Amino acid sequence: MDLFELFNLKGKTAIVTGGGKGLGAQMAAALAEAGSNVVLCSRDLKACQSMAESLESRGVKTLAVQCDVTKKQDIQHVIDETLKEFGQIDILVNNSGTSWIAPALELPEDKWDKVMNVNMKAVFLFSQAAAKAMMAQGSGKIVNIASVTGFGGTQPELLDTIAYNTSKGAVMTFTKDLAAKLARHNIQVNAIAPGFFPTKISKKILESNTAILKQIPARRFGDDDDLKGAVVFLASRASDYVSGHVLVVDGGISSLV
Repeated sequence: MDLFELFNLKGKTAIVTGGGKGLGAQMAAALAEAGSNVVLCSRDLKACQSMAESLESRGVKTLAVQCDVTKKQDIQHVIDETLKEFGQIDILVNNSGTSWIAPALELPEDKWDKVMNVNMKAVFLFSQAAAKAMMAQGSGKIVNIASVTGFGGTQPELLDTIAYNTSKGAVMTFTKDLAAKLARHNIQVNAIAPGFFPTKISKKILESNTAILKQIPARRFGDDDDLKGAVVFLASRASDYVSGHVLVVDGGISSLV
C-alpha cells in the first residue's frame, strides 16, 4: 500500500464530539480533508450545524446531532443516527471537554463532578457505545483528547485546574487499558495530549498569563494546523500497529525535565 492510501480516509465515517468549534472543529476539518464523512455532536447544535455547512460546501458528507455527552441516551442517539445515515462508524474522536479554575482546596464538589463527567465519564460512555459498532464491523479507531497537564502537577500560579488535570490523566490511563482490551478486535485506541491551544476554554487564561508562554520551548501556542496531522495519523491505516499510545503535541513542553 502506498503512503497516500495509508492516510486516505475516503469512505470512512468519523464522529467528533464537541466538533462544532475549537480543537474539535480543527480535527473534524482534517478528517474531512482526508476523505472521511464527519458527524459533529455537542450540546451546541447551532455550532455543529454551522461547521457541517462549512464542510458540506467543500463536498463533505456530514451530520450534525445535538448531544449531551454525559447522557447515555444522547450518546446512543448519535450512534443510531450515524449508523442510519452512513451504515458504519470507523472513527471516534472523544474531544468534548470542560474545566474549572479554582484553588485546589476551594474547588466546589459540583464543579469537580462536572469536569469529571464531561472529561472522563463521557469518554468511557461514548467509547463503549462506539466500540460495539466497531466490533461488529471488525475494525475501528478511537482517539481520546487528553492534555499535557494530565502528566503531572502544575504550579497554581501557572494553572489552578486540579479537576481538569486529574481528568486528563485519567483519560490517558483509560486509553491504555481500553487499547489492551480492544486490540484483539482490530480496534486501535490512542490519545492526543495537546499543549496550550487558544480555545473557548483556554483563550482568556493564555492571554492573561504570560508565564505560560515562557514555559513553551517553541515560544508559541498551538495553531489551527498543529493537530491535523496527529488526528489523521491516529484515525487512518497508518496507525494500524499503534495502540495505547499518547501522542504529545505541545511545542516541546513535555521535553523539559
